[in-house]
Amino acid sequence: MKHTAFIGVPADFSFRSTVYSHGWCELAPFELDVEDWRLSCVFRDDDNNAVSAVIFEENDRIRIDLANSKVDLTSIIRDTRHLLRLDDDLNEFYRSIEGHDRLRWVRERRAGRLLRSANVWEDLVKTICTTNCSWGLTKSMVSNLVEKLGAPADNGKKAFPTAEAMASVSEKFYRDEIRAGYRSPYFVELAENVASGKLDPQKWLTSDLPTPELKKEMKRVKGVGDYAAENLLKLVGRYDGLALDSWLRSQFYKNHNKDKVCPDKKIERHYKDFGKCRGLVIWCDMTEKWIN
Repeated sequence: MKHTAFIGVPADFSFRSTVYSHGWCELAPFELDVEDWRLSCVFRDDDNNAVSAVIFEENDRIRIDLANSKVDLTSIIRDTRHLLRLDDDLNEFYRSIEGHDRLRWVRERRAGRLLRSANVWEDLVKTICTTNCSWGLTKSMVSNLVEKLGAPADNGKKAFPTAEAMASVSEKFYRDEIRAGYRSPYFVELAENVASGKLDPQKWLTSDLPTPELKKEMKRVKGVGDYAAENLLKLVGRYDGLALDSWLRSQFYKNHNKDKVCPDKKIERHYKDFGKCRGLVIWCDMTEKWIN
């Protein structure tokens, strides 16, 4: 028997613009049906059970369908609000782009929310999987992690593995089974630190540290450099950094520098006046064609 919940949404929210805001919708345990615009995922409830869900927009509300009718909806609703950024205040961001014709589409399409995972641990591991490799390899590594270490829900779909599950396997397992390459010892150390309580990435969401200090803390995790830290900062709601990678640079060259390579300093100067919102501004500036 299906279990259903509904969540109201703010006036500036768009389901399509949010779930398709960046590549996270392509990473397991997310699955996106772009014909019917339904986002499938597997949560963990407060008892750590894997719970499969389908999320979509219906009559200006978010609808969540769960296959298991015995699930307590409280944690599922909380985590859905989190991953869709329903409680984010975009007013400062929208004010920062007023008068910029190239960015007019952002408010018109109610864009600006970046899809994230149900918790920071998952976003941290996925971000490490994006570094120094193709997007295809990123998807493969994340799919392997979910398939080989994730707990199954009632319908057989699997959740993203917990730190405890990832700490239970060896560096060799990451190299041979996950195909994680140089990340393999990093995953072992990270998982052990989180499982033991030595590190709690979830606290980054509510940290009082200034952004530069929080970035330094993130970079203490092996495998997290400037790009990865600034990407993670966006996912915890801080947009000070540009999170430049090869794709973002190439798009800037194409759109703002006549397809010519330029120093990162020039990119930084281009977005300097957007202040604390510049990381979100550059992302929206480069992804207009994604949202339709």
